[in-house]
Amino acid sequence: MEIKLWENNIPYYLDGADTPNMMTTYFIDTDKPLPCIVIYPGGGYHNLAAHEGAPYAEFFNKRGMHAVVVHYRIDPNRDPAPLADAQRAIKIVRANADKWMIDPDKIVTMGSSAGGHLAACTITLPDVCKEPQDDIDKQSCKPNGAILCYPVISVIDSFAHTGSGHHLLGEDRYEREGTYFSLQNRVTAETPKVFIWHTSDDECVNVKNSLVFGEKLRDNGIPFEMHIYPHGRHGLGLALDREDIRPWADLAADWVERNI
Repeated sequence: MEIKLWENNIPYYLDGADTPNMMTTYFIDTDKPLPCIVIYPGGGYHNLAAHEGAPYAEFFNKRGMHAVVVHYRIDPNRDPAPLADAQRAIKIVRANADKWMIDPDKIVTMGSSAGGHLAACTITLPDVCKEPQDDIDKQSCKPNGAILCYPVISVIDSFAHTGSGHHLLGEDRYEREGTYFSLQNRVTAETPKVFIWHTSDDECVNVKNSLVFGEKLRDNGIPFEMHIYPHGRHGLGLALDREDIRPWADLAADWVERNI
């Protein structure tokens, strides 16, 4: 089922830019409320990688969890448009929890690469929709946890993925605001729990992104689980062709069951 994110006015709308305004639901039949995984595909904030969307949702369905895939705005849209879409999806899920048999206290955001940055934004940055336009906007936009797959965390440090930062912020804002969007700087004692995985020789997004984020989580007393695999290219998704890495998805589902 496809659901509009915004029924009326779309905040931070950019005339002429692609505006998907949609999330795809993957719900399972159940007689009790279940966790819901809210998924943001990667793509450097300039495209959306299909293999990091629906396949994840279908996997979590098999593990007894609902899922939605969010088609958020990307370049030439700039911040805060992607985060507005990401947070709106969380609010929609929470607002419809009773109808969709979702546990509103077990909503977990998930993203890969730049989608991991967006998922990390949902647990570290405030609501970007300052004036609610409907009852849905009155819901909390903070998830109860996050799953970060080879995530972009920094957009401006020595280990950063600068391309994501440029696509998210544009050239005029990148130098001025890059530090704010390097999310290790945004972790606090109120940050939700996190599951992270990465490969140590990722050639695109330096594993230091995950390591530095984990360090900040530890400094702030936030429980997290991290798995660093020795070898593997960037963008593996479910890693079905890698017997050594493929177990990450079950480990993530186990983490949700135990911790959220």
